[in-house]
Amino acid sequence: MPRPQSQHYAISDLRDQPGFCSTVADRVWRAWWQGAGHPLEQVANHMQEMLDERELPFGLVAHEGATYLGSTLIISCDLEERPQYAPWVAAVWVDAEHRHQGIGRALVRRAAEATFDLGHDVAYLCALPERRSFYEAFGWRRLEEGVGPHGLTVLTCVRGI
Repeated sequence: MPRPQSQHYAISDLRDQPGFCSTVADRVWRAWWQGAGHPLEQVANHMQEMLDERELPFGLVAHEGATYLGSTLIISCDLEERPQYAPWVAAVWVDAEHRHQGIGRALVRRAAEATFDLGHDVAYLCALPERRSFYEAFGWRRLEEGVGPHGLTVLTCVRGI
Protein backbone atom coordinates (compact mmCIF):
# COMPACT_ATOMS: atom_id res chain seq x y z
CA MET A 1 0.00 0.00 0.00
CA PRO A 2 1.33 3.47 -0.78
CA ARG A 3 2.59 5.54 2.11
CA PRO A 4 1.47 9.11 2.73
CA GLN A 5 3.66 11.67 0.97
CA SER A 6 4.56 13.85 3.93
CA GLN A 7 3.81 12.72 7.45
CA HIS A 8 3.84 15.60 9.91
CA TYR A 9 2.05 13.56 12.57
CA ALA A 10 2.45 10.37 14.57
CA ILE A 11 0.25 7.29 14.68
CA SER A 12 0.35 5.78 18.15
CA ASP A 13 -1.20 2.84 19.90
CA LEU A 14 -3.93 4.26 22.11
CA ARG A 15 -2.42 2.32 25.03
CA ASP A 16 0.66 4.56 24.67
CA GLN A 17 -1.44 7.73 24.39
CA PRO A 18 -4.34 7.17 26.84
CA GLY A 19 -5.02 10.91 27.04
CA PHE A 20 -6.78 10.59 23.66
CA CYS A 21 -9.17 7.90 24.89
CA SER A 22 -12.07 10.25 25.65
CA THR A 23 -11.65 12.02 22.30
CA VAL A 24 -11.71 8.72 20.41
CA ALA A 25 -14.81 7.69 22.38
CA ASP A 26 -16.49 10.99 21.49
CA ARG A 27 -15.77 10.62 17.75
CA VAL A 28 -16.92 6.98 17.67
CA TRP A 29 -20.07 7.89 19.58
CA ARG A 30 -20.93 10.88 17.39
CA ALA A 31 -20.27 9.04 14.12
CA TRP A 32 -21.88 5.67 14.82
CA TRP A 33 -23.67 5.35 18.16
CA GLN A 34 -25.32 8.64 19.13
CA GLY A 35 -28.03 8.32 16.47
CA ALA A 36 -28.83 4.80 17.65
CA GLY A 37 -29.53 6.10 21.17
CA HIS A 38 -26.45 4.69 22.87
CA PRO A 39 -25.10 6.91 25.67
CA LEU A 40 -21.61 8.35 25.37
CA GLU A 41 -20.71 6.69 28.68
CA GLN A 42 -21.28 3.25 27.14
CA VAL A 43 -18.83 3.99 24.33
CA ALA A 44 -16.35 5.60 26.76
CA ASN A 45 -16.43 2.45 28.90
CA HIS A 46 -15.77 0.34 25.83
CA MET A 47 -12.84 2.57 24.92
CA GLN A 48 -11.30 1.79 28.30
CA GLU A 49 -11.00 -1.84 27.11
CA MET A 50 -8.67 -0.52 24.41
CA LEU A 51 -6.18 0.42 27.11
CA ASP A 52 -5.56 -3.00 28.62
CA GLU A 53 -2.84 -5.35 27.44
CA ARG A 54 -5.06 -7.85 25.62
CA GLU A 55 -4.20 -8.54 22.00
CA LEU A 56 -7.63 -7.33 20.83
CA PRO A 57 -9.26 -4.85 20.89
CA PHE A 58 -6.93 -1.89 20.61
CA GLY A 59 -6.93 1.52 19.00
CA LEU A 60 -4.62 3.69 16.96
CA VAL A 61 -4.63 7.47 17.13
CA ALA A 62 -3.15 9.94 14.65
CA HIS A 63 -1.94 13.06 16.41
CA GLU A 64 0.34 16.02 16.09
CA GLY A 65 1.66 16.44 19.60
CA ALA A 66 -1.42 16.83 21.78
CA THR A 67 -3.72 17.54 18.82
CA TYR A 68 -6.05 14.71 17.82
CA LEU A 69 -6.26 14.17 14.06
CA GLY A 70 -7.99 10.80 13.69
CA SER A 71 -8.25 7.25 14.90
CA THR A 72 -9.23 3.68 14.13
CA LEU A 73 -9.92 0.56 16.14
CA ILE A 74 -8.80 -3.03 15.61
CA ILE A 75 -11.43 -5.39 16.97
CA SER A 76 -12.46 -9.03 16.86
CA CYS A 77 -15.76 -8.48 15.05
CA ASP A 78 -17.40 -5.42 13.51
CA LEU A 79 -20.30 -7.11 11.77
CA GLU A 80 -22.42 -9.53 13.75
CA GLU A 81 -23.69 -10.98 10.46
CA ARG A 82 -20.12 -12.14 9.74
CA PRO A 83 -18.60 -13.51 12.97
CA GLN A 84 -16.33 -15.85 11.00
CA TYR A 85 -14.21 -12.93 9.79
CA ALA A 86 -11.51 -11.56 12.11
CA PRO A 87 -9.88 -9.23 12.92
CA TRP A 88 -11.53 -6.02 11.75
CA VAL A 89 -10.30 -2.50 11.15
CA ALA A 90 -13.20 -0.42 12.43
CA ALA A 91 -14.37 3.09 13.26
CA VAL A 92 -11.96 4.88 10.93
CA TRP A 93 -12.28 8.59 11.62
CA VAL A 94 -10.36 11.74 10.69
CA ASP A 95 -11.56 15.13 11.90
CA ALA A 96 -12.89 17.22 9.01
CA GLU A 97 -10.14 19.85 9.13
CA HIS A 98 -7.46 17.16 8.75
CA ARG A 99 -9.00 15.18 5.87
CA HIS A 100 -7.44 14.85 2.41
CA GLN A 101 -3.93 14.70 3.85
CA GLY A 102 -3.46 10.90 3.78
CA ILE A 103 -4.20 10.44 7.49
CA GLY A 104 -7.12 8.05 6.99
CA ARG A 105 -5.12 5.97 4.53
CA ALA A 106 -2.15 5.88 6.92
CA LEU A 107 -4.37 4.83 9.83
CA VAL A 108 -5.94 2.01 7.82
CA ARG A 109 -2.55 0.86 6.52
CA ARG A 110 -1.08 0.85 10.02
CA ALA A 111 -4.12 -1.00 11.38
CA ALA A 112 -3.81 -3.71 8.70
CA GLU A 113 -0.10 -4.05 9.44
CA ALA A 114 -0.92 -4.42 13.14
CA THR A 115 -3.29 -7.32 12.38
CA PHE A 116 -0.56 -8.98 10.32
CA ASP A 117 1.90 -8.47 13.18
CA LEU A 118 -0.53 -10.44 15.36
CA GLY A 119 -0.21 -13.38 12.95
CA HIS A 120 -3.30 -12.87 10.82
CA ASP A 121 -3.00 -13.08 7.03
CA VAL A 122 -6.20 -11.14 6.30
CA ALA A 123 -7.76 -8.01 7.79
CA TYR A 124 -11.43 -7.14 7.30
CA LEU A 125 -13.26 -3.84 7.09
CA CYS A 126 -16.87 -2.92 6.37
CA ALA A 127 -17.97 0.27 4.67
CA LEU A 128 -21.06 1.92 3.36
CA PRO A 129 -21.22 1.51 -0.44
CA GLU A 130 -20.39 5.19 -0.99
CA ARG A 131 -17.19 4.83 1.07
CA ARG A 132 -15.80 1.58 -0.39
CA SER A 133 -13.88 3.29 -3.21
CA PHE A 134 -11.74 5.06 -0.58
CA TYR A 135 -10.44 1.67 0.63
CA GLU A 136 -10.27 0.09 -2.82
CA ALA A 137 -8.03 2.94 -4.00
CA PHE A 138 -5.21 1.62 -1.84
CA GLY A 139 -5.54 -2.11 -2.18
CA TRP A 140 -8.56 -3.34 -0.22
CA ARG A 141 -10.72 -5.81 -2.16
CA ARG A 142 -14.46 -6.38 -2.06
CA LEU A 143 -15.44 -9.67 -0.49
CA GLU A 144 -19.20 -9.15 -0.14
CA GLU A 145 -21.75 -6.45 -0.83
CA GLY A 146 -25.17 -5.66 0.60
CA VAL A 147 -24.49 -7.13 4.04
CA GLY A 148 -26.78 -6.36 6.95
CA PRO A 149 -29.46 -3.71 7.31
CA HIS A 150 -27.16 -0.93 6.02
CA GLY A 151 -26.11 -2.82 2.88
CA LEU A 152 -22.45 -2.73 3.86
CA THR A 153 -19.54 -3.82 1.72
CA VAL A 154 -17.05 -6.18 3.37
CA LEU A 155 -13.51 -5.58 2.18
CA THR A 156 -10.28 -7.47 2.83
CA CYS A 157 -6.61 -6.69 2.85
CA VAL A 158 -4.17 -9.57 2.54
CA ARG A 159 -0.67 -9.62 3.99
CA GLY A 160 1.86 -8.48 1.44
CA ILE A 161 -0.39 -6.18 -0.58
